[in-house]
Amino acid sequence: MSKENKVTTEIGERLVKVLKTPEESDCQESFARAMELTKAYASSGSATHFSAVARLFYDLFEMFETGKDPRQN
Repeated sequence: MSKENKVTTEIGERLVKVLKTPEESDCQESFARAMELTKAYASSGSATHFSAVARLFYDLFEMFETGKDPRQN
């Protein structure tokens, strides 16, 4: 498994954990911050497709969890 795939899998697992058991997850703050920014983007009318909103949320969650911009390799 490549390093990029490993990070993606780990972030996905963190996201699932915060959704299943938010009170037990260490990722609550990252989730809340990503959700707040994503909601603002979605309500702004700038989103042209629903998949852009989902991708933005995932990228923001990853950025808050890792401290790195996931769009930068």
